[in-house]
Amino acid sequence: MGDKSHIRKNFPVMGMSCAACAVCLESMFKNTKGVKDAGVNYANQTAWAEIEKGLDLNALKQAIQAIGYDIIITEENAQAIQEEVQIKHHQQLKVRTILSVVLTLPVFIIGMFFMDMPYGNWISMVLSAPIVFFIGKSFFITAYKQAKHGKVNMDTLVALSTLIAFVFSMFNTFYPQFWRQQGLHPHVYYEAASVVITFVLLGKLLEERAKSNTSSAIKKMMGLQPNKVTVIINRIEQLIAIAEVKKGDLLLVKPGEKIPVDGIVKQGNSFVDESMITGEPLAVIKQEGMTVFAGTINQKGSFRFEAQKVGKETLIAQIIKTVQDAQGSKAPIQKTVDKIAGIFVPVVMGISILTFLAWMIFGGENAFTHALLTSVTVLVIACPCALGLATPTAIMVGVGMGAENHLLIKDAESLELAHRINAIILDKTGTITLGKPMVTDVWTAPEFDLSQQKVLVAMEKLSEHPLADAVVNYYDHEGTRDILLHRFESITGKGAKAHYNNLPYFIGNHNLIISNGIYLTSTQANISQNWQKQAKTVVFFANNHQVLAMIAIADSIKTTSKQAVNLLQKQGIEVFMLTGDNIQTATAVALQVGITQFKAEVLPSDKAKFVKKLQAQGKIVAMVGDGINDSEALAQADVSIAMGKGSDIAMDVAKITIINSDLQLVAKAILLSKKTVATIHQNLFWAFIYNIIGIPLAAGILYPVNGFLLNPMIAGAAMALSSVSVVSNSLRLKSFKL
Repeated sequence: MGDKSHIRKNFPVMGMSCAACAVCLESMFKNTKGVKDAGVNYANQTAWAEIEKGLDLNALKQAIQAIGYDIIITEENAQAIQEEVQIKHHQQLKVRTILSVVLTLPVFIIGMFFMDMPYGNWISMVLSAPIVFFIGKSFFITAYKQAKHGKVNMDTLVALSTLIAFVFSMFNTFYPQFWRQQGLHPHVYYEAASVVITFVLLGKLLEERAKSNTSSAIKKMMGLQPNKVTVIINRIEQLIAIAEVKKGDLLLVKPGEKIPVDGIVKQGNSFVDESMITGEPLAVIKQEGMTVFAGTINQKGSFRFEAQKVGKETLIAQIIKTVQDAQGSKAPIQKTVDKIAGIFVPVVMGISILTFLAWMIFGGENAFTHALLTSVTVLVIACPCALGLATPTAIMVGVGMGAENHLLIKDAESLELAHRINAIILDKTGTITLGKPMVTDVWTAPEFDLSQQKVLVAMEKLSEHPLADAVVNYYDHEGTRDILLHRFESITGKGAKAHYNNLPYFIGNHNLIISNGIYLTSTQANISQNWQKQAKTVVFFANNHQVLAMIAIADSIKTTSKQAVNLLQKQGIEVFMLTGDNIQTATAVALQVGITQFKAEVLPSDKAKFVKKLQAQGKIVAMVGDGINDSEALAQADVSIAMGKGSDIAMDVAKITIINSDLQLVAKAILLSKKTVATIHQNLFWAFIYNIIGIPLAAGILYPVNGFLLNPMIAGAAMALSSVSVVSNSLRLKSFKL
């Protein structure tokens, strides 16, 4: 702990195509001089490393580039650079795949149906050469770089099988008499080499598309801070860049502006929307001596405040850092195919070599011919197309089904893990509730008439209080027209006062009414207390004699929330509620929806800590939220779910977004996960069975029994068929109804 000679740095990574790449990359990081420890997150395309202070990052970058990958070492705009590179790579991969399909189709038709056509071999060679050596050159480049460091991956197998198949076919095209002299037909396998590359590229494209929705959460969070701020220097207002703000500077915040840095109010007052931190919809009053936070939004007033924390010290900067760390430290799910990739490739290569040697030793008269054919057939039939397609095709269908059911799913990780969830944490505001204050109840005195209603609405229209809009919206449908008020006065922390027809009127909280000598009747007091027990805010409207109206305002619970909680609990999932709101409101909401485990007045960092606490107990935790204040917990959770009507940040950090914000869809997401994972397991089973049966056949295991040798062309067709079967099985998911 506390090793001051090393620092931790995060690096966006480029060039990873499977989890095996992450393992290889992590190994290279750890073996680089000056690196104490490192980790690579394939799902997030990032790496972290504990490095010696002063280490030349360019040397680290060169070491990574040596094995075919790359990292971004500049801190400025690193995320934007990575996103740009990923978009460019996806476009290039798409073009390569389309071009490969176009060129492969005639080669496949000739090889499978018109193998004896005149010049057929030459046409196939001309068409397949650019597929192997141009479109598929990345496989050879990566395989070569890996081989230099004694490593292999899926690209190695693709490169070996296609190169041997192509070179062998080219030899047979130029020197067919070599085999004819031995009484054998000079077969060519251009279609096998072409189909292998095409299907692998298609698999990579499907997987890229599944995880191409690159998170821009960090960039959007940065956008919460304004680029320019107004600073007071010698009583003169000056506009400067936010980067120039220093501790102790006096800053001015005007109505509607975002607060640039953390600080303390020195002069003036206003209501500030802090929902990005607390998650609560009601703006809070800020007066002299109170703290304000960067990224929060000032409402109608203006004030001056002294900068206390700037740059990386602000609360929003700390949230950004926490999100980055939580995303980077989360180990990617090792898909079954990726777990065995490091073993599968060298084993297949070993089998191919052993096959060649066995035939050379025991093959008799046609030993070399059979040795070459069987070793090539082993490499061709063992090509990892079906394995590579098993996961992404099922994921793509699952993602499509999710979209049809208002579930936006970003990656394979979420679908693979969601079915194992046994604890769910729900944010209150915007998740269980609508997240918008609304008038729920109104009581009026017999003396309350239309003219007084007009006064009430007119006062609320002039008010700076965040609840005023709820009242105005409630009465607007009645067509209340504006009237002219006199001597309107906003009373900070209490409400407002105005005159109409020379009579005074008051609107605000209970303190405002009492301070002006107006008292509630027993009936009014009982109604008010009952509303407050239900966690509703009560607004009082009075003249100088009596209370004329009482209005209850609350963040209403969604109609489906109780049913959703009940559904999750029936599945044996523990449901928790965390909120930044007060204990009274939290208790009222929890009771209404049937949640027994909840916490109130919780800070954003406390939510993330609670997630960690449950994870430490061995639980698979899902976090459901809608605000920036939930982003840390969302990043920390095993499965993160955002509400579609929430903040962009929450939706970017979360791996699943409920587009229509219906909490019942959480249960549907879990069900979809179960079906998708079952399909992935079926795909992998058939892909492995295919290899377990196909490889021995390709090696010639039946030759001593009945003289059967698998033709490489048939092996190529079988390889293609295995991929088609995997895709077809994935498409069966579409018939399932959520």
